[in-house]
Amino acid sequence: MKLTSVLGTVTAAIGLAGALTAGVAPAVAAAAPSSAAVLDAGSVDRFVEDYLEQTGLPGAVVAVTKGDRVVRTAGYGHTASGRDMTDRTRVPVASLSKAMTALAVMRLVGAGQVELDRPVVRHLPEFVMADGRHRAITVRQLLTQTSGMDDSAYPDLTRAQPHTLEEAVAAMRGASLAAGPGSRYRYHNPNYFVAARLVEVVSGRPFAEYLSAEVFRPLGMTDTVSVDTTSEMPDGARGYVRAYGTVFARSHPRWFTAGGHGVVTTADDLARWLIAQNNGGVSAEGRRVATARAVAETHTPPAEPEGTEYAMGWWHRDEGDGTEVIQHSGQLLTHNSMATLLPDSGVGIAVVTNTGMLAGDDAAQITSGLVDLAQGVEPEVEKPFSMTADWVLAALTVVALGLGVRGVLRAGVWARRRAGRAWWRTVLRLLPLTLPVWVFVQLGSLVGLLMFRAGTLAQTTYAWPALAVCAGGGALAAGAVVVARGVALVRRGRRDGGALGRA
Repeated sequence: MKLTSVLGTVTAAIGLAGALTAGVAPAVAAAAPSSAAVLDAGSVDRFVEDYLEQTGLPGAVVAVTKGDRVVRTAGYGHTASGRDMTDRTRVPVASLSKAMTALAVMRLVGAGQVELDRPVVRHLPEFVMADGRHRAITVRQLLTQTSGMDDSAYPDLTRAQPHTLEEAVAAMRGASLAAGPGSRYRYHNPNYFVAARLVEVVSGRPFAEYLSAEVFRPLGMTDTVSVDTTSEMPDGARGYVRAYGTVFARSHPRWFTAGGHGVVTTADDLARWLIAQNNGGVSAEGRRVATARAVAETHTPPAEPEGTEYAMGWWHRDEGDGTEVIQHSGQLLTHNSMATLLPDSGVGIAVVTNTGMLAGDDAAQITSGLVDLAQGVEPEVEKPFSMTADWVLAALTVVALGLGVRGVLRAGVWARRRAGRAWWRTVLRLLPLTLPVWVFVQLGSLVGLLMFRAGTLAQTTYAWPALAVCAGGGALAAGAVVVARGVALVRRGRRDGGALGRA
């Protein structure tokens, strides 16, 4: 067995991960209009039901609005606990929560209690980091994720999870910045932990209470709440992961979520949120929750750093054909979500699915089809990339294991060929086979690098199970070959008088 065989197998798997995750950021493809497609309740139902049937997606909730009118709110399929999903099923929306936190901050800005371009420490003295540059971070930079904080300097999801916003901010005392405030955009959940704690301190009320009183209730979002951890979400955020063309139910580990990704809501309430976003902060019933200027500001990326598309809880993109798209995705290990605003037509779309991040990329796929409908195009079901890629990874896994078995069986032949050679040459020949083991151990970090987020191996088994199995198979094969060759060398050395080779 050649030394490069197992290495090539695992490297190919990681390369495939890179190619497929490079475009993870949400986007909407433009399509040519067709008079055959109409955005109405029936067409939404047909497309989403077709999607569930063709992909095996267990469940989803969908909200579609146009102007101040609800086109369709509905649930499809079932939850991980077997309950039918309806327009009143409560689901976690993950990072769609950030736009809601941003609007809560803008309420305080409108009341004159917070200034966007003043340093956070002026409003929140308890915000302290080991890097003294934190004192220059402004409130706006928190919301636009240009504060200089980054997973590379403070990987929050790999650390012990706090229980309160106060604890979350206090835990950052030893953290450094990865860049100067305002110098670059980096997506980092703790920006929104700090923003939510600021809301608590300035308002004098718990964040969840303030959000409900000042944002949700005025919009009529009576079934919407913000929770501190995934454990407080319905069924503990239990959902599904996708692997090898099917889905498996899995519980969610406890994550701290307040401010960044802790909102639980329904399709009905998401429709109310979309209407307010597309109507300058005014609800369908005519109640104003924020000024049109404040809402527009949350949709507008900062002037600096140049080229950033991230606003305040929203990405703002021009699709190249003049189509303006305001959008944000949300990801838990067991749920995916996406909210999309099409300002030119006044259409709003929100989708939440009970499949997890990366391999279960269903919310983005459903959203793409509904955007087609909104643009007058008959949508086609596009299956998540993993439904094809997983079988490629399965083949690579089988190849790696097969090469591993061959290498173990031929270990004696390999040792005989190494007889009489310098021991350090033999070690050098074995050393590359430790790389697949290292790749497996570091898989969470490697995938995290591709996504600009820090992760763990355990989280990778949720995000892309087939990739974790492939890397694990490569590590097992390589490790077995190393052990077998080592044993064969020892036996050979004893037989030849105790020497493994010349000095």
